[in-house]
Amino acid sequence: MKRTKSILGLFFVLASLQALGQEIIQPSIKSKTTFAIVVDQNTYEAAKEEIKAYKHVLENDGLGTYIIYDNWTKPDQIREILRKLYKDKSAPLEGTVLVGKIPIPMLRDAQHLTSAFKMSQKIRWDKSSVPSDRFYDDFDLQFEYLKQDTTKGRELYHYYSLKAESPQFIGMDIYSARIKPPIKEGESMTQKIKDYLTKVVRLRAQRYVLDDMVVSTGHGYNSNSINAVLGEAIALKSQFPTLFKPGGSIKFLNYRSQEFIKFNLLSELKRQTVDFAYMTGHGTPTLQLMNGYPETSSPQPSMLNVARYIRSKMRSAKEDGRDLDQVKENFKKSLGLSDKWFEDAFDPKSIEQDSIYNLNMDIQISDIKDAGIQAKLVYINSCLTGSFHLEDYLAGYYPFSKNENITAVANSVGVLQDLYPSELMGLLGKGYRIGNWLKHIAYLETHILGDPTFYFHTDGAKALNEATVLNNNVAYWKKLLKEDDASFQALALEKLSQLLSEKEVSPILRSYYFNSHYESVRMQAFQLLSHFENKDYFEVLHAAKNDSYEYIRRRAVYDLTDLGATDFIRDLIQFYILDAHSERVLYRARWALQFMDPVIAKQEINLQIRENKPYMAEKN
Repeated sequence: MKRTKSILGLFFVLASLQALGQEIIQPSIKSKTTFAIVVDQNTYEAAKEEIKAYKHVLENDGLGTYIIYDNWTKPDQIREILRKLYKDKSAPLEGTVLVGKIPIPMLRDAQHLTSAFKMSQKIRWDKSSVPSDRFYDDFDLQFEYLKQDTTKGRELYHYYSLKAESPQFIGMDIYSARIKPPIKEGESMTQKIKDYLTKVVRLRAQRYVLDDMVVSTGHGYNSNSINAVLGEAIALKSQFPTLFKPGGSIKFLNYRSQEFIKFNLLSELKRQTVDFAYMTGHGTPTLQLMNGYPETSSPQPSMLNVARYIRSKMRSAKEDGRDLDQVKENFKKSLGLSDKWFEDAFDPKSIEQDSIYNLNMDIQISDIKDAGIQAKLVYINSCLTGSFHLEDYLAGYYPFSKNENITAVANSVGVLQDLYPSELMGLLGKGYRIGNWLKHIAYLETHILGDPTFYFHTDGAKALNEATVLNNNVAYWKKLLKEDDASFQALALEKLSQLLSEKEVSPILRSYYFNSHYESVRMQAFQLLSHFENKDYFEVLHAAKNDSYEYIRRRAVYDLTDLGATDFIRDLIQFYILDAHSERVLYRARWALQFMDPVIAKQEINLQIRENKPYMAEKN
């Protein structure tokens, strides 16, 4: 009887969708959850065999897959289809991949749902809107359609305003990804899609275990804080313990190590055995920024830095049409320079040398395109590299060129430096689908490029992925919470916070914060408790100033600032005085002081400085 009802339910869902005019190829297997390949009609006709081969791979993996194609004119058409499939109780949709020329929602009045993006919406709409597929994967968000962009090259852009009555937070119902290769003049997007799908079919026939990882940190990120970098390394050890044992490998690259660290990173990305590259730094749509000018105390390198700086400023002034003599005099006065510093600013040999130097500092598109990158997953924790709405964007070259990369995670606009960088990342080593991981970490700007169903093989992968989508049994997650594993405990805390009332889950979160020796578990408990702002949370927040994990201390300063209560001024001053060696914590503490009661803050500063005799001795 149950099977009859489920079949009837699926029949009515498909009938209602086909009534909308879309062509739908149904799953050929029965599975607990399903997946949808959404593609424009022209791409489907040109890449039919490759798309069907990709569907076959997914179904061999036990994931029933739809192919849905049409001449799409508005994002709403696709959203409605995905919503209906998600509501199918017999086999709810767990995710989708948008292939080819799929309309791009450009979201407005929703900047509070980004991590950092803040721009006046009086600026040109394509610049001041956020390209985001949260439109397709978070069905609770409500939008008002504004208009389609009619500018040549931007016809896929559709502008929406987030309604005031909409939920004002992200809670993805399904995961989503894009197969939209970057293209330059003369290139065929369709051919790149065919090549990518052929590669995925080949690679997904193999099983990859996550036992080799590369972590890199670029210049200028998180105030160049060594404590921040060390803290993340310690947290990753709790999330990926096998990588730190014989048989596993994890390498940490830092811009301080080399004048041009990109060559070291590129060599690592091309190693045959590397599985996952987690790259943090600044970025643009076409660059991963790796190095600044060398940090040095020696006279000669310092002079070279000043010379490069002056030459670049003089050349920029010339390009801008400014008065070069005036610019020169201003620099001579402000920096105490003589005429010799300006002599070779426009010398062709000097221009060529500086150009090569600048190219070597950062990863360019040419470094990635067809470079033989071997890492199956890359996470580019940078601004703008995932600007998939543009024709040409750097992150797309990882999966969509002659590399062995399957999936990239990147951001379509600017992203906050002080994010929880490795949130639930350890689940990837347990066989978690990339798409399921995205549901925990996504802001408006966070996107998957390539196959979102990819995962690293473990024996329990299928059960874990099905449980995270379907299992709402409190007993199951409480049992998982007892596992002596940082990643399972963190996921269980997340799930229990969704299933239990505040009264039930708050004591659990408090207990795991105070008793766990895993940095990632304490951080998960801290973050989940912050949603309640109750007695348990305030107790944890007071204690966070002494946490060994730098990121918890840094996040605590954020929360102290947001709360602004006089009860927390003492904590804030303690951060300022006793954690000055953690650059990013100190930066946030200084910034936060302007929001505190100045009279009480001054009294507390005087009191704590007098109490702290070593600090007084240092200052004297």
